[in-house]
Amino acid sequence: MTTPLRESAVLVPVFRTAAGEATLVLIRRSDYGVHGGQLAFPGGKREPTDASLLATALRETEEEIGLPAAFIDVLAALPPSQTRTSGFHITPFLARITPPPTWQFQQTEIAEVLEIPVRYLADPANAGQELWQLPGWPAPELIPFWRVGAFYLWGATYRILRSLLPRLLAGEWEF
Repeated sequence: MTTPLRESAVLVPVFRTAAGEATLVLIRRSDYGVHGGQLAFPGGKREPTDASLLATALRETEEEIGLPAAFIDVLAALPPSQTRTSGFHITPFLARITPPPTWQFQQTEIAEVLEIPVRYLADPANAGQELWQLPGWPAPELIPFWRVGAFYLWGATYRILRSLLPRLLAGEWEF
């Protein structure tokens, strides 16, 4: 019997720096928990009190990185993605944001907030793939990723960005 996937939502925050550079906001999760140490978008599981998955993404973004809805302009709902091992069905929402001067993040869940230029992810020198064997997998698999400093951006976050990146580079949305 298959366990039903848990609904979750993330915000894909993007903004332009003072120099005009398109930049994504990612978090590095604290080292504990199911997704410990991983790079991700702010977000999480839907709570019964959330009116919608967008409400989930906005609530989680404010809780995790201190960015209130007043500084967020949602541009589009993006195609959903699923985690492979932790049982989440993720609905991402692309949003133009006004970043704060300093990120005030929830330090029990978030190790750091990262601002990654879109052009960095578009550079093939920052992409890679390796054969990984993760707990619960029957055999090693070739996993694509981007290197971001000492970390790997992979999994559901990678899959969301892989399809979104060409659209961001093409200027489909104004931000």
